[in-house]
Amino acid sequence: MGNIQGSADAAEVAKFDALAGDWWNPRGPMAPLHAMNPVRMGWVAAQLGPLEGLRILDVGCGAGLASEWLARRGAVVTGLDAAGVALEAARAHAAEAGVTVDYRAGTPEGLEEGGYDTVISLEVIEHVPVAERAAFCASLARLTRPGGTVVLSTLNRTRRSWLFAILGAEHVLRWLPVGTHDWKLFLHPSELGALLRGAGLAVTDTAGMVPGALGGFHLSRDMAVNYLMAARKPAQA
Repeated sequence: MGNIQGSADAAEVAKFDALAGDWWNPRGPMAPLHAMNPVRMGWVAAQLGPLEGLRILDVGCGAGLASEWLARRGAVVTGLDAAGVALEAARAHAAEAGVTVDYRAGTPEGLEEGGYDTVISLEVIEHVPVAERAAFCASLARLTRPGGTVVLSTLNRTRRSWLFAILGAEHVLRWLPVGTHDWKLFLHPSELGALLRGAGLAVTDTAGMVPGALGGFHLSRDMAVNYLMAARKPAQA
Protein backbone atom coordinates (compact mmCIF):
# COMPACT_ATOMS: atom_id res chain seq x y z
CA MET A 1 0.00 0.00 0.00
CA GLY A 2 5.08 -5.96 8.55
CA ASN A 3 1.72 -7.59 7.67
CA ILE A 4 1.08 -7.56 3.96
CA GLN A 5 -2.66 -8.16 4.29
CA GLY A 6 -3.78 -5.68 6.97
CA SER A 7 -6.12 -3.15 5.36
CA ALA A 8 -5.15 -4.18 1.82
CA ASP A 9 -7.80 -5.79 -0.35
CA ALA A 10 -6.17 -8.41 -2.60
CA ALA A 11 -8.31 -7.47 -5.61
CA GLU A 12 -7.41 -3.80 -5.20
CA VAL A 13 -3.71 -4.63 -4.88
CA ALA A 14 -3.90 -6.67 -8.09
CA LYS A 15 -5.44 -3.72 -9.96
CA PHE A 16 -2.51 -1.47 -9.15
CA ASP A 17 0.12 -4.12 -9.71
CA ALA A 18 -1.31 -4.47 -13.22
CA LEU A 19 -0.78 -0.74 -13.80
CA ALA A 20 2.78 -0.67 -12.44
CA GLY A 21 4.55 -0.74 -15.82
CA ASP A 22 2.77 2.44 -16.97
CA TRP A 23 2.73 4.28 -13.64
CA TRP A 24 5.35 6.85 -14.67
CA ASN A 25 3.88 7.42 -18.14
CA PRO A 26 2.17 10.84 -17.95
CA ARG A 27 -0.08 9.86 -20.86
CA GLY A 28 -0.81 6.37 -19.55
CA PRO A 29 -3.47 5.10 -17.14
CA MET A 30 -2.02 7.22 -14.32
CA ALA A 31 -2.40 10.43 -16.36
CA PRO A 32 -4.95 11.88 -13.88
CA LEU A 33 -2.47 11.44 -11.01
CA HIS A 34 0.30 13.09 -13.03
CA ALA A 35 -2.02 16.01 -13.77
CA MET A 36 -3.07 16.28 -10.14
CA ASN A 37 0.32 15.75 -8.52
CA PRO A 38 1.74 19.30 -8.69
CA VAL A 39 -1.26 20.88 -7.01
CA ARG A 40 -1.84 18.15 -4.43
CA MET A 41 1.84 18.03 -3.45
CA GLY A 42 2.02 21.81 -3.34
CA TRP A 43 -0.89 21.76 -0.88
CA VAL A 44 0.78 19.02 1.18
CA ALA A 45 4.00 21.05 1.32
CA ALA A 46 2.07 24.14 2.43
CA GLN A 47 0.67 22.16 5.37
CA LEU A 48 4.12 21.01 6.47
CA GLY A 49 6.45 23.97 5.97
CA PRO A 50 10.13 23.30 5.11
CA LEU A 51 10.53 19.71 3.90
CA GLU A 52 14.31 19.41 4.39
CA GLY A 53 14.98 16.57 6.83
CA LEU A 54 11.31 15.91 7.55
CA ARG A 55 10.56 12.20 8.12
CA ILE A 56 7.58 11.32 5.96
CA LEU A 57 5.74 8.01 5.51
CA ASP A 58 3.84 7.63 2.22
CA VAL A 59 1.20 4.94 2.78
CA GLY A 60 -0.05 3.34 -0.42
CA CYS A 61 2.83 4.91 -2.34
CA GLY A 62 2.34 2.85 -5.51
CA ALA A 63 5.24 3.43 -7.89
CA GLY A 64 6.35 6.52 -5.98
CA LEU A 65 4.89 9.62 -7.63
CA ALA A 66 4.42 11.48 -4.32
CA SER A 67 7.40 9.84 -2.58
CA GLU A 68 9.87 11.04 -5.20
CA TRP A 69 8.40 14.56 -5.21
CA LEU A 70 8.98 14.82 -1.45
CA ALA A 71 12.43 13.20 -1.54
CA ARG A 72 13.61 15.59 -4.27
CA ARG A 73 12.82 18.44 -1.88
CA GLY A 74 14.88 17.09 0.98
CA ALA A 75 12.39 14.98 2.94
CA VAL A 76 13.47 11.60 4.32
CA VAL A 77 10.79 9.40 2.78
CA THR A 78 9.59 5.88 3.47
CA GLY A 79 7.18 4.52 0.85
CA LEU A 80 4.85 1.71 1.96
CA ASP A 81 2.61 -0.38 -0.28
CA ALA A 82 1.11 -3.86 -0.45
CA ALA A 83 1.46 -3.97 -4.25
CA GLY A 84 4.80 -5.67 -4.81
CA VAL A 85 5.01 -5.11 -8.57
CA ALA A 86 4.30 -1.39 -8.10
CA LEU A 87 7.07 -1.24 -5.51
CA GLU A 88 9.50 -2.83 -7.96
CA ALA A 89 8.61 -0.07 -10.43
CA ALA A 90 9.10 2.52 -7.68
CA ARG A 91 12.55 1.23 -6.78
CA ALA A 92 13.62 1.05 -10.41
CA HIS A 93 12.46 4.58 -11.18
CA ALA A 94 14.08 6.03 -8.05
CA ALA A 95 17.37 4.31 -8.86
CA GLU A 96 17.30 5.61 -12.43
CA ALA A 97 16.46 9.13 -11.24
CA GLY A 98 19.04 9.11 -8.43
CA VAL A 99 16.39 9.72 -5.77
CA THR A 100 16.58 8.07 -2.34
CA VAL A 101 13.35 6.59 -0.99
CA ASP A 102 13.09 3.67 1.44
CA TYR A 103 10.41 1.51 -0.19
CA ARG A 104 8.84 -1.23 1.91
CA ALA A 105 6.19 -3.88 1.30
CA GLY A 106 3.31 -3.91 3.77
CA THR A 107 0.39 -2.02 5.26
CA PRO A 108 0.37 0.53 8.10
CA GLU A 109 -1.14 -1.96 10.54
CA GLY A 110 1.95 -4.14 10.22
CA LEU A 111 4.54 -1.37 10.44
CA GLU A 112 6.11 -1.22 13.89
CA GLU A 113 8.37 1.77 13.35
CA GLY A 114 6.65 5.07 14.12
CA GLY A 115 7.45 8.63 15.06
CA TYR A 116 7.11 10.08 11.56
CA ASP A 117 6.73 13.84 11.32
CA THR A 118 4.10 13.35 8.64
CA VAL A 119 2.11 10.42 7.29
CA ILE A 120 0.44 10.85 3.90
CA SER A 121 -1.97 8.52 2.14
CA LEU A 122 -3.11 9.82 -1.23
CA GLU A 123 -5.89 8.27 -3.30
CA VAL A 124 -5.79 5.18 -1.08
CA ILE A 125 -8.57 5.09 1.51
CA GLU A 126 -11.28 4.65 -1.16
CA HIS A 127 -9.62 1.28 -1.90
CA VAL A 128 -9.58 0.18 1.77
CA PRO A 129 -12.49 -2.11 2.77
CA VAL A 130 -15.09 -0.12 4.73
CA ALA A 131 -14.79 -2.41 7.75
CA GLU A 132 -11.03 -1.75 7.90
CA ARG A 133 -11.06 2.02 7.57
CA ALA A 134 -11.18 2.90 11.26
CA ALA A 135 -8.20 0.62 11.94
CA PHE A 136 -6.42 2.06 8.88
CA CYS A 137 -6.79 5.64 10.16
CA ALA A 138 -5.81 4.57 13.68
CA SER A 139 -2.61 3.11 12.23
CA LEU A 140 -1.83 6.35 10.40
CA ALA A 141 -2.25 8.20 13.69
CA ARG A 142 -0.12 5.67 15.61
CA LEU A 143 2.74 6.04 13.16
CA THR A 144 2.73 9.85 13.45
CA ARG A 145 4.74 11.59 16.18
CA PRO A 146 2.87 13.77 18.71
CA GLY A 147 2.28 17.13 17.07
CA GLY A 148 2.75 15.61 13.61
CA THR A 149 0.47 15.79 10.59
CA VAL A 150 -1.59 13.24 8.65
CA VAL A 151 -2.70 14.11 5.10
CA LEU A 152 -5.13 12.16 2.93
CA SER A 153 -6.68 12.74 -0.46
CA THR A 154 -9.65 10.87 -1.85
CA LEU A 155 -12.89 11.13 -3.85
CA ASN A 156 -16.23 12.41 -2.60
CA ARG A 157 -19.32 10.22 -3.05
CA THR A 158 -21.46 12.57 -5.10
CA ARG A 159 -23.33 12.47 -8.38
CA ARG A 160 -20.61 14.66 -9.89
CA SER A 161 -17.83 12.30 -8.79
CA TRP A 162 -19.64 9.42 -10.49
CA LEU A 163 -19.96 11.47 -13.69
CA PHE A 164 -16.31 12.60 -13.69
CA ALA A 165 -14.38 9.76 -12.02
CA ILE A 166 -16.38 6.75 -13.17
CA LEU A 167 -18.33 7.58 -16.32
CA GLY A 168 -15.88 10.16 -17.66
CA ALA A 169 -12.44 8.93 -16.62
CA GLU A 170 -13.07 5.19 -16.98
CA HIS A 171 -15.82 4.73 -19.58
CA VAL A 172 -15.62 7.75 -21.90
CA LEU A 173 -12.05 9.10 -21.81
CA ARG A 174 -10.52 5.73 -20.87
CA TRP A 175 -7.91 7.43 -18.69
CA LEU A 176 -8.24 4.52 -16.25
CA PRO A 177 -9.20 0.87 -16.77
CA VAL A 178 -12.90 0.27 -16.20
CA GLY A 179 -13.41 -0.91 -12.63
CA THR A 180 -10.47 1.00 -11.14
CA HIS A 181 -12.85 2.72 -8.73
CA ASP A 182 -16.05 1.71 -6.98
CA TRP A 183 -18.20 4.81 -6.46
CA LYS A 184 -19.94 3.25 -3.46
CA LEU A 185 -16.59 3.21 -1.64
CA PHE A 186 -15.94 6.95 -2.05
CA LEU A 187 -16.13 9.03 1.16
CA HIS A 188 -17.94 12.25 1.99
CA PRO A 189 -15.58 14.71 3.74
CA SER A 190 -17.73 14.38 6.85
CA GLU A 191 -17.11 10.61 6.85
CA LEU A 192 -13.36 10.97 6.44
CA GLY A 193 -13.27 13.65 9.12
CA ALA A 194 -15.15 11.37 11.51
CA LEU A 195 -12.66 8.55 10.88
CA LEU A 196 -9.71 10.86 11.59
CA ARG A 197 -11.31 12.27 14.74
CA GLY A 198 -12.04 8.72 15.85
CA ALA A 199 -8.32 8.04 15.52
CA GLY A 200 -7.57 10.91 17.90
CA LEU A 201 -6.65 13.48 15.24
CA ALA A 202 -7.93 17.04 14.78
CA VAL A 203 -8.83 18.08 11.24
CA THR A 204 -6.95 21.30 10.44
CA ASP A 205 -7.60 22.02 6.76
CA THR A 206 -9.42 20.78 3.66
CA ALA A 207 -9.29 21.69 -0.02
CA GLY A 208 -10.89 20.55 -3.25
CA MET A 209 -9.04 19.86 -6.48
CA VAL A 210 -10.76 20.63 -9.76
CA PRO A 211 -9.54 20.27 -13.36
CA GLY A 212 -8.55 23.45 -15.14
CA ALA A 213 -9.77 24.53 -18.56
CA LEU A 214 -6.25 24.23 -20.00
CA GLY A 215 -5.37 20.95 -18.29
CA GLY A 216 -3.99 20.16 -14.87
CA PHE A 217 -5.82 20.82 -11.60
CA HIS A 218 -6.15 23.75 -9.23
CA LEU A 219 -7.20 24.15 -5.62
CA SER A 220 -10.80 25.07 -4.89
CA ARG A 221 -13.38 25.17 -2.13
CA ASP A 222 -15.34 22.77 -4.32
CA MET A 223 -14.82 19.30 -2.82
CA ALA A 224 -17.53 17.55 -4.82
CA VAL A 225 -15.05 15.28 -6.64
CA ASN A 226 -11.41 15.21 -5.45
CA TYR A 227 -10.37 16.63 -2.11
CA LEU A 228 -7.54 16.76 0.43
CA MET A 229 -7.72 16.71 4.22
CA ALA A 230 -5.02 17.43 6.82
CA ALA A 231 -5.20 16.51 10.49
CA ARG A 232 -2.91 17.07 13.47
CA LYS A 233 -1.97 14.62 16.19
CA PRO A 234 -2.11 16.32 19.60
CA ALA A 235 1.25 17.13 21.14
CA GLN A 236 2.10 15.33 24.35
CA ALA A 237 1.37 17.33 27.48
